[in-house]
Amino acid sequence: MESSERSKEGETTRILIADDHYLFRYGLKTMLARAEGFEVVGEVATGEEALKKAAEVQPDIVLMDIQMPR
Repeated sequence: MESSERSKEGETTRILIADDHYLFRYGLKTMLARAEGFEVVGEVATGEEALKKAAEVQPDIVLMDIQMPR
């Protein structure tokens, strides 16, 4: 799917990163910062934090480790 199909022109896809490994979050965040059309709106290390942060920032996508603590 091309970026024009993914979102309207000028809009960004808002992403929340949820993973208990800091280096993985950092690498993913850095990679997405360089990609056009994406904005990382938050990052968290636990499932509980992910629920709270998702409600707060209302991301379009949550990239989540399925084996995180809590």
